[in-house]
Amino acid sequence: MRKQLSIAAWAALLSIWIASPVAAAERVLRLGYLFSQTSHLGAGAETFAREVAKRTGGAYRIEPYPNGTVGGEVEMVEELRLGHLDMAFITNAPFANLISEFGVFDIPFLFRNAAHAQAVFDGPIGQAYLEKFAQKGLVALAWGENGMRHITNAKRPVTKPEDLEGLSMRVPQSDVMLKGFRALGVKAEPLAFPALYGALQTGQFDGQENPIAVISASHFEKVQKHLTLSGHVYSWAVIVVSNSVWNTLDSGGRKAFVEAARAGGQVSREAAGRAEAEGVDRLRQAGMQVVAGIDRAAFERRLQETNAEFGRTFGPEIVRRIKAVP
Repeated sequence: MRKQLSIAAWAALLSIWIASPVAAAERVLRLGYLFSQTSHLGAGAETFAREVAKRTGGAYRIEPYPNGTVGGEVEMVEELRLGHLDMAFITNAPFANLISEFGVFDIPFLFRNAAHAQAVFDGPIGQAYLEKFAQKGLVALAWGENGMRHITNAKRPVTKPEDLEGLSMRVPQSDVMLKGFRALGVKAEPLAFPALYGALQTGQFDGQENPIAVISASHFEKVQKHLTLSGHVYSWAVIVVSNSVWNTLDSGGRKAFVEAARAGGQVSREAAGRAEAEGVDRLRQAGMQVVAGIDRAAFERRLQETNAEFGRTFGPEIVRRIKAVP
């Protein structure tokens, strides 16, 4: 009797295993990003996770780690390279210093607007730059978006280059952006994003610059009085996977991850675009004084020598090709 019960129990367990092979084979991967789950990156990450599960038949489950819980973006890049983090949705901030060619995208006023930038990244230039991540042992799946960057400060309205002179500003850890702002007379210094709100609150910096989605989600209106819609740099984002994960995927799995990443990247663009369109009014209603337009030509004249130097650094041909994209 005991033998019959044992056989019956084993048969039941076997039937459960056969009926649910996906559940038995599910692999959990950690996905880190800097902002909240309700942010534009969070929206893209959620779509990416959902699409991975759908396209792999539930074989993979992506667990989000938002709000920099696995470290800042510089740390996330290093963790990816070491294989300690599976994947991440990272903005442009750390990459110019890691892969020097990416500095070209930080040239001030290189892009006319977000639509121009998206056309560049979706075309041959963008595809070629996706492949450059391999130089540092990373696999880039698809582009997403952080948004056009705008200036905030606690001191005065900014409409022309002279208005920036003497302001202390936090700038991302990009040598190109630092040099660009210093050419405008700004006392610019880098600082990791998680420390930024406190630095603005204590007056360590007069101002900073970020996309509207980030300014709004971070509630910088509480520590900054003036917002200038400068659109001086396009901040891209990218979904990156570690080699240790990528090397375990077969061709079908790789295709599923890339397609899922493209869907997630597109959602992040749409969310960033909505934040740009709707966030300015919310910031205005919260008390920020908004300068809706700048004298872009004046800024470009002031930066002419510096931008010419950038052109020599990265090559005038790539700058020309970027500007020529319709």
